[in-house]
Amino acid sequence: MAAAPVIIPSVAKHTSTLIFLHGLGDTGHGWATSMGALRTPDMKVICPTAPNMPVTMNGGFRLNSWFDLKSISISDPEDEEGIKKATRYVHELIQSEMKAGILSNRIMLGGFSQGGALALYAGLTFAEPLAGVMALSCWLPLHKSFPSVRKCPDTVPVLQCHGDCDPIVFYKFGQLSSSVLKSFMKNSHFQTYQGLGHSSCDAELSDMKVGRANSLVQPLWLIVIYCFLLCRNSSTIMFLASEAAQTGTPMRLY
Repeated sequence: MAAAPVIIPSVAKHTSTLIFLHGLGDTGHGWATSMGALRTPDMKVICPTAPNMPVTMNGGFRLNSWFDLKSISISDPEDEEGIKKATRYVHELIQSEMKAGILSNRIMLGGFSQGGALALYAGLTFAEPLAGVMALSCWLPLHKSFPSVRKCPDTVPVLQCHGDCDPIVFYKFGQLSSSVLKSFMKNSHFQTYQGLGHSSCDAELSDMKVGRANSLVQPLWLIVIYCFLLCRNSSTIMFLASEAAQTGTPMRLY
């Protein structure tokens, strides 16, 4: 059984939620402090920890993993059952927030590597419109099943960030995933970082600053996704900030 999610409550009236999914071998605790410092006052942060299981590409040794990975390749078989089981868990987290009174378009999904892959699949197969999905250094799982398995509106914002020197999740894999997404999602964006491996860089902080400075008040139905720099241990990892126009005023993460 997986550990209970790390939950950081909002410091003001709770009106939005961010669910962030870690990568292979990590835990929700690894993200909690940094994200707690970066959340908006109205935002609750949920950092789940994946179950501990044998992972094929790790020689069968146990790791915290959202689903089994035989390899990270376009052509190799995927753990369809495991991906769908993990997706049901993420959907339950979203539904729990909705039952607590949070609108689906005030709930965001994000993740890094394997967690980013799960965030993509879970976001695309959730029927209610989410605020957005941010996927860092990852891929679209079970890509051949799309667009037929898509349940979300095609206007849900999707942001992919990927380094072109990623030795773990190859850049080409991210590009191909983006091509699939853009074929059926109207608001999908792929951001490339030159010379970057399986991590992040200072250029992403600049992207956040530009996006924040250029943010505009939009109609109530529009959610715009921006990204900012999140420092974790000795590496920097992209994370997602949303600006929601539900009340006519953008949300901002500082």
